[in-house]
Amino acid sequence: MDFDKILQELKKSLVSLFNDKFSEFSKESKKDIELFLSESKNKLERWTSLLAQGKLTVEDFEWLVKSQKDLFKMKTLQAAGISKISLGHFKNKVVKTIIDTIKVLVF
Repeated sequence: MDFDKILQELKKSLVSLFNDKFSEFSKESKKDIELFLSESKNKLERWTSLLAQGKLTVEDFEWLVKSQKDLFKMKTLQAAGISKISLGHFKNKVVKTIIDTIKVLVF
C-alpha cells in the first residue's frame, strides 16, 4: 500500500470539496488542507494500514478519523466570517470525504 498516493488522492478530494462549497477561498484553503494532512499523516497512515490488514473494523476506523476533526482548523474560512455552525457541518463533510476516499482506495 502506497500511502503517499492515498494522501495525494485525499488532498485532491478535499480541494474539490472546498472548491464546491467555498470556491472563492480555494487557494487559501489548500494551505489549511495541507496543514491538516501533515498533522494527521502518521495517524492516518497507521490507521489505514490497520484497516487494510483487517486489524481495524470500518467502524473503528471511522471513529478514529472523526477524533481528528478538531485538528482541522480552517483558518481561512474562520477569518472570512463563516459561522461556527457552517464550519462544523463542513468539518463533518471533510471527515466523511476522508473516510470514503480511504475506504475506496483500501478495498
